Amino acid sequence: MTKLSVNVNKIALLRNSRGRDFPNVINFAQKFIDLGVDGITVHPRQDERHITIKDAYELAEFLQDFPHVEYNIEGYPSQDFMKIVRETKPDQCTLVPDGVNQVTSDHGWDLFKHKQWISKLAIEIKDYGVRSAVFLDPELEQVKHVAKTGVDRIELYTEEFASNYNTQKQIKILAKYKQAAELAQQFGLGVNAGHDLDSQNLATFLSIKNILEVSIGHVLTIECIERGIPSVIKDYLTICNQVQ
Repeated sequence: MTKLSVNVNKIALLRNSRGRDFPNVINFAQKFIDLGVDGITVHPRQDERHITIKDAYELAEFLQDFPHVEYNIEGYPSQDFMKIVRETKPDQCTLVPDGVNQVTSDHGWDLFKHKQWISKLAIEIKDYGVRSAVFLDPELEQVKHVAKTGVDRIELYTEEFASNYNTQKQIKILAKYKQAAELAQQFGLGVNAGHDLDSQNLATFLSIKNILEVSIGHVLTIECIERGIPSVIKDYLTICNQVQ
């Protein structure tokens, strides 16, 4: 079974576009939890264009009443970001190498350059009592370097798979992700995945065994608008629960 963590950034983006607290992020997190999701993910960027720092704290307090639901805070490890992690103590902190002006995350960490820094962050996050993960491209050499940092998990950046789904490249690219996942698991790392996974391509990606968690937000939100929240969440949970 793979856990489904819903990223609520786009709910916050809709709210921010009108300058009032509607839609309310907490209310939507409650809806997703009531439908059976396993986790809630947020990515508080430095410009707070969707999830705000205030949201991150309020969700942390709200989720204390739901110990079976994991809270995943992801983002670039600035001092402000690490302060949020230290004070909210989510279940998982996923480190993402995105810049201030990036529209969305578009690459994993380069551990050739940042191994020492990530190693220090892994110790810091562990001291908070939080599980650590790093956003990573499916490259074997990067996996080898991650295994030496002390982080607990990787999150495979799945845009390449998603953009080539149902093309002639799909089999070759999926094999690359499988190799990266299996190597990480051999090193004792947990494997998560996320970015542009959706209800059409997710089952194929989860043919890779032992993916512990998928974090899905943008496409899931669009699908909820098109088909309704209960139907969409049911479909995702069915896919995740069918994984052997």
